[in-house]
Amino acid sequence: MRWVCRTLVVAGFAVAGAALAARPPAWQWHLPAGIRPPPVSADNPISAAKVALGRRLFYDADLSIDGTISCATCHEQHRAFADGNRTHGGVGVARGRRNVMALANVAYFTPLTWADPRQRRLDKQALVPLTGSHPVEMGMAGQDAELARRLAADSCYRRMFAAAFPNGRIDTERVTMAIASFEQTLLSFDSPYDRFRRGDRDTISDQAKSGAKIFEKTCASCHAGPNFTDGRYHNIGLYNADNVSVMDHGLREVTGSPQDEGAFRTPSLRNIALTGPYMHDGSVRNLTIAIRRHALPSGVGHALSDSELSRILAFLQSLSDSTFVTNPNFSLPKSACGKPL
Repeated sequence: MRWVCRTLVVAGFAVAGAALAARPPAWQWHLPAGIRPPPVSADNPISAAKVALGRRLFYDADLSIDGTISCATCHEQHRAFADGNRTHGGVGVARGRRNVMALANVAYFTPLTWADPRQRRLDKQALVPLTGSHPVEMGMAGQDAELARRLAADSCYRRMFAAAFPNGRIDTERVTMAIASFEQTLLSFDSPYDRFRRGDRDTISDQAKSGAKIFEKTCASCHAGPNFTDGRYHNIGLYNADNVSVMDHGLREVTGSPQDEGAFRTPSLRNIALTGPYMHDGSVRNLTIAIRRHALPSGVGHALSDSELSRILAFLQSLSDSTFVTNPNFSLPKSACGKPL
């Protein structure tokens, strides 16, 4: 009997070992010292296979109803995965509503969007552009079967889904889970200012160093932390109930609370020089105007001298990460399953 028990125990260890061996290796983040890895949902662990799949899906216009729009249509790498338009229209004649937010370090952000505190997971938020109607972007509402059909028709996609997920099933949920895994890898911590903070004192100019000090005193209460955002909602005085030309009520649309009128989430300032135009509606065309708008009498800042403004600008320009916007691991994949795309 003891021999039988021992056999069962050994067999149990063998099965457990096989299960462990079948698990994909842990994702290697390769982050600078002092930067913690972003949080990853336990029910959507990250793997190389899932990231590769998500990257291909991110660039695939078949995710839109008429095959004209991919995630990358609005999130362009050379713009730090933002967009150069005030807003970006959806399929057909659908009009855009808000400025496209940049994706650098988006894995660290909660909440995720301009004015919806319910959007706290990347895989769930991806459903908004994919299937949302306010506004319509990719136009895939009610088209889950069609999306699965399109992807399953590609034998390489079938292989990639099988490698990324235990059962290999192709459906909308797994599409957004894979895209979320790719988006979690869009990390930007190698700007000149980052290198300056890590001890290379010559990577930014004296003007930028001075601007960083001014920024710390005047801007960092909201643009705080390593990603220069407090993740909170603010009405900075530009949009309010008296401004009838502005029809976007911001956070109030979700909460219904008058005190949330015109409040929007503080955007990250990483790569900010690359992500214009600015504000939630893209109404501000350059950084100089954006900074000045914050210093309006009704705004949250104080009036800046021309010298202070130029120094803050120099600091903000030092937040551009050239390695991030040229990293081939984030670009349109040139091949899949060993064949050119």
